[in-house]
Amino acid sequence: MQLLNRQEPHLILASKSPRRRYLLKQAGLSFTVIPADFDESSITPTEPTQYVRKLAEAKAREVAVRYPRSWVIGADTIVLIDGTILGKPASIAEARTMLNHLSGKTHQVLTGYAILCLAKERSFSEAVQTAVCFKKLTGKEIEWYIRSEEPFDKAGAYAIQGLGTFIVKSINGSYTNVVGLPVCEVISFLIQEGAIGFDDDHHKHPTETE
Repeated sequence: MQLLNRQEPHLILASKSPRRRYLLKQAGLSFTVIPADFDESSITPTEPTQYVRKLAEAKAREVAVRYPRSWVIGADTIVLIDGTILGKPASIAEARTMLNHLSGKTHQVLTGYAILCLAKERSFSEAVQTAVCFKKLTGKEIEWYIRSEEPFDKAGAYAIQGLGTFIVKSINGSYTNVVGLPVCEVISFLIQEGAIGFDDDHHKHPTETE
């Protein structure tokens, strides 16, 4: 394995999700965004918790092999209701179906995350689960929300941090997990590993580079 490139970023987010970028910036971290080039269909769906962990691990590893000295964060989020995994809606009809299915019910949001540094031979992955309860939605509310176009790049067809906040009646668990990354757990691991600290430039000057 080639480990000679000293210009590698210290911390990499292996995701193009603007929500995960926002969460890490809010946490005060300096990081580089390098989305994983990974075919998610190559991972066979299994038990949901294992599935999101495998996806996160595969995304992080795809970037880590190119930047072995960096700490790389990979993540994947799914919505689970009645044993069915809801991904991102591909059409208006699919978004409408998802929102009707979630209306008035409690569903689970699972985010798998993986953090690794190949040069240090350190890796960790976990899945965090949050219960989200929706209000009972009227047909007009669903159509209004669909017209906002917010549902179309979100698992489960909603964004808790956006206009979709009006849909959510209550949550039980991590809010940031629903947004797309369990920040509490991620930061705790990075501090434990000495990857970040309040006495270094990776925390004092939060920035983001492409």
